[in-house]
Amino acid sequence: MSESSDKLIAVSRRQPSQRRRRSRQVPKGEQKSVKNQQQGANRGETVALTRLNNHISPANVQTGGRRPPSKIVMPTAVKPIPRPRTKTPQSVTGKLKTVRVQKQGKPKTKRSASRKTRLKPMARTVLYTLRMLIVGIGLGAIVGTLLSVLDPANRITTTSASLPQTHVTQSNPSVTATGLYLSQEIIPLKTAVQTLATANPNLIPGVFMVDLDTGGYIDINGNASFSAASTIKIPILIAFFQDVDAGKIRLDEMLTMEKDMVAGGSGSLRTQAVDSQYTAIDVATKMITISDNTATNMLITRLGGQDVLNGRFRSWGLATTMIRNLLPDLQGTNTTSPRELVDLIAKVNQGNLVTMRSRDLMLDIMRRTQRDNLIPSGLGEGARAYHKTGDIRTMLGDAGLIDVPTGKRYIAAVMVQRPDNDPAAEKLISAISSVAYQNFSQATVTPRTPTNNQPTTNYQPPMQPFIQPQVMNPIAPNGIVNNAPMGTYQAPIMTPQYYPPR
Repeated sequence: MSESSDKLIAVSRRQPSQRRRRSRQVPKGEQKSVKNQQQGANRGETVALTRLNNHISPANVQTGGRRPPSKIVMPTAVKPIPRPRTKTPQSVTGKLKTVRVQKQGKPKTKRSASRKTRLKPMARTVLYTLRMLIVGIGLGAIVGTLLSVLDPANRITTTSASLPQTHVTQSNPSVTATGLYLSQEIIPLKTAVQTLATANPNLIPGVFMVDLDTGGYIDINGNASFSAASTIKIPILIAFFQDVDAGKIRLDEMLTMEKDMVAGGSGSLRTQAVDSQYTAIDVATKMITISDNTATNMLITRLGGQDVLNGRFRSWGLATTMIRNLLPDLQGTNTTSPRELVDLIAKVNQGNLVTMRSRDLMLDIMRRTQRDNLIPSGLGEGARAYHKTGDIRTMLGDAGLIDVPTGKRYIAAVMVQRPDNDPAAEKLISAISSVAYQNFSQATVTPRTPTNNQPTTNYQPPMQPFIQPQVMNPIAPNGIVNNAPMGTYQAPIMTPQYYPPR
């Protein structure tokens, strides 16, 4: 049999074809490929219908498959009847191409305006408002600064007010710690002092001493709070000379002794008539040399009161020193500590709290303290003490700067809490001073170093600190004439601004 007859037989053995399915209409110009997989239990063939360029090309059907619904397979020997040429699908032989059809989803639409876009007008308004506010504040600050600089009155005020702030900054604990240069504790001296204290069990001593050359020190209850008694007059004297340096007080200013300032106890002003007047320097001198309580109250009032002074003490870095009552404070409510007294004297010695001229005058006043049975009683011949004592029934103390003939200089503060005027406290302070003097007088004087900037070791106070050359009375920048009598202490040249008398 011929090849064509074999194909006819093969066709005749096939299963009857199913009814032709109507092809789905596809829009013109759209290319689409549908891939339909039909799996059977005994078949594994795949029929793919592909539409490419408006032509349909059926895939070859394997034996056992179904007849394609769109075309009848004829033997190659039978020629088809020619038909007029029309736009009919033509078979395409060769490899099949699969065209991917894009997945049809929801049509893309423009995203709605975001929240940022919807809030844009409001945000823009707020932004412009903030910008204008910042610019306005900046311009105001610049204009205010220029006006304050160009105003002549403000120039004078700034010059006079800046100096007290400088003193406070120098005494700030964060800058100079305690104002002391401390290296190591002097153990032999501390042991000797502790031995003396042990022999007096009824007494509670507080001792702090420091060598200004080497930084060696001893500390026995140095930070403990003691009743200050008259030792509180040391920080009051420092505050007085600070105001002298600032031009707030003149040394020849007349102070009036009012009735509520008169106090009992030590001093001579209490015997004078009420409304008597004294120069400020005389009042300050009596406060130290004869421990006049009335003079102390006059200075406390002139300096602004105890609250103002306590605030100044805090600015110096003092935590224990405080005025709670006017003098005499027989109940011992005013307090201080040995270490804070040493710290204050060290700062004055270095010129940190007052000017060097005021320092010299202050030390000269403290050198003339009349009571010398405490620290001065334990010193050797040729030594000099610049000190202030304190004495009430429950406390006895003394603090000051000591110059040794060898050139050594040290600061000592000894405070003793005692039961009801116990005389043993006086002997204990004198003995402690004697032991300390022996220790420091034997020590050699070390050369000056950058960390030890104390003045000269053999410091001698000026013989006549009040005498000034005969010159014309200076005129302050604000037009106030300095009518201070000639031959008295003048305010430092670095602070020519004076406050008018109150």
